[in-house]
Amino acid sequence: MKNSSEPNPKTMPILFIGHGTPMNAIAKNDYTETLNLLGASLPAPKAILTISAHWLTNGTFITSTDTPKIIYDFYGFPDELYKVTYPAPGSEKMALEIQKSLTETEIQLDNGSWGFDHGTWSVLKHLFPKAEVPVLQLSIDIRKSPENHLNLGHQLARLREQGILIVASGNIVHNLRSFSWRETDDVYPWAEEFDSWVKKQLLERNFAALATEYNKTEAGRMSVPSLDHYLPLLHIAGASRKEDKLRFVYEKIQNASIAMRSFIFE
Repeated sequence: MKNSSEPNPKTMPILFIGHGTPMNAIAKNDYTETLNLLGASLPAPKAILTISAHWLTNGTFITSTDTPKIIYDFYGFPDELYKVTYPAPGSEKMALEIQKSLTETEIQLDNGSWGFDHGTWSVLKHLFPKAEVPVLQLSIDIRKSPENHLNLGHQLARLREQGILIVASGNIVHNLRSFSWRETDDVYPWAEEFDSWVKKQLLERNFAALATEYNKTEAGRMSVPSLDHYLPLLHIAGASRKEDKLRFVYEKIQNASIAMRSFIFE
C-alpha cells in the first residue's frame, strides 16, 4: 500500500535509516533516491515518531508542540543547507497519548524546547517530502545502558498498532575522526567488518549481542567511539517482532567511515 491521505489500520513497519552527513538532505544520489522510493511504498501513518542520534538528554523527552521548530544542528556547511525547511506539524495530543502508552518509561513533554534536528528532517525530507504527517521526536536518555534502550524498543512496539510509524536515525558506523570529505573514498576495513557484523546479528535476530557485544572488538570500538549514533539501532531492533520480515534497503558506507546501512522491519 502506498502513501495516501488515509492512515493504514494494520501494524506499521519500523525503520532504521543511516543519515550520514547533513549534505544528504540536499544531495541527489543513490542513497536519497532509495529513500524516495522507500517512502512512496510505505503505508500512510497517522503520525511519525522519530528517534534521532542528535537529541541526547538526561531523561526521556518527546516534542509536544503543534508547530515544532527546525534545528540546524551543524555548522560550516553551504548556505543552501540552512534554507531547507520541513514544515510538518507536531501534535500535543499525540505526545500525550504516547506518554500514556509507554507506562514503563517516564516520558516528559519538551514544551517546545526542542524540535526537528537534522537527524529527523534530513531523512523525512526524502521519505515524506510533502511534510503533511504529524511528526514527534523522542529523545535519547544518554544515562541509560544499551540494554535499557533495547528494552525501550520493546515498549515502542505497541505504538505500531496505533498507526504510528517509528523511524530511528543514526549510523551503525560513525567515526568522525576518520571521516573523509570525499563521499566515495575507500572504506576502512574495520568499518566494513563492523557493519557486516551488525548485519549478521540482525539477520540472526541476535539483538542482545547488539546491546552487549558491540565494543568487544577493535572494529567495534573504532566504529562506535560514542553511543549516540548507535543507540537508535537498538530501539528498532527492540520494536521488531518475530513475524516481521527484515529488508535492507541501503548498505553502502559513505565518506570512508560512515555506514549508511538502512533497513525496515515489516
